[in-house]
Amino acid sequence: MPKTFADELTLWGPRAERGVPDLAAAQDYCRRLATTHYENFPVVSCLLPRSLHQHFYNVYAYCRWADDLGDELADPARSLDLLGWWRGELAACFAGETRHPVFVALEPTIREFDIPQQPFSDLIAAFEQDQIVHEYETFEQLVDYCRRSANPVGRLVLSLCRQATKQNFRWSDSICTGLQLANFWQDVARDLDIGRIYLPQEDLRRFGYSRDDLQQRITNGAFLDLMRFEVERARQWLAPWQDESLPELAPFPLRLQVDIELFARGGERILDRIAAIEYRVWHKRPVVTNKDVAGLFLSCLGRALRRVIWGRKKR
Repeated sequence: MPKTFADELTLWGPRAERGVPDLAAAQDYCRRLATTHYENFPVVSCLLPRSLHQHFYNVYAYCRWADDLGDELADPARSLDLLGWWRGELAACFAGETRHPVFVALEPTIREFDIPQQPFSDLIAAFEQDQIVHEYETFEQLVDYCRRSANPVGRLVLSLCRQATKQNFRWSDSICTGLQLANFWQDVARDLDIGRIYLPQEDLRRFGYSRDDLQQRITNGAFLDLMRFEVERARQWLAPWQDESLPELAPFPLRLQVDIELFARGGERILDRIAAIEYRVWHKRPVVTNKDVAGLFLSCLGRALRRVIWGRKKR
């Protein structure tokens, strides 16, 4: 497996001379990509039905490549050019022509689950936006960005679960936006390192945190109040369910109930970790620990079991 994304581009970029891999090789490529890249949570948990593992790997590999094309090249013009190439590969995939291993593996997944092109295209649009928009004036503009950068992921997951309905999209979009916001507030310092500011300018002014303060990474009362406000606002997006029993998840198989709730609760735990360091994200990056994941897993499993038992009693 290539060690860097530059190696990936040499092997599988638009100028690659390698032939089209067969399906088995393409699936193996996606599986290795998905299981060797760091994330807050693993792509596939031990409870995800085995029949869905490869499909999740395939979708993840698509997202990983699009993300890396936007973030790993340090040249916005080249990123835009390569994201345009990736968009062309996506269109070719939906036309039945595949060359890149990700699309060779992804095309059967798209067909089996009848996934539309839009969520895939929206992700590319978000990464293209990253190349030309580096800060946001209003929170509404930031949420609009999340509509393309985060919400498509939830919709793709719902498609793989065969639960892609308008009702489910509503709570999924809210959770995915909340997760994206949690990641922004977790990575305020890292994003500034690459010249991106996701804290809305209107909020900086509201709390009296100046542009100079931001660039100098000053932790003062204004910054702590600002971060506390952003964290609590993100929590509202992560809690679309008024009832902790989460009746919206009842139609899902037990294993998928656990995975989906774990996804949302993970975002809440990131926010908890930010609060635990008293919002001082300039000094320390808050992280979700293995102990956090274990605790969340057990609590999500317990709630899922109660939903299944309660559903059987009602029959």
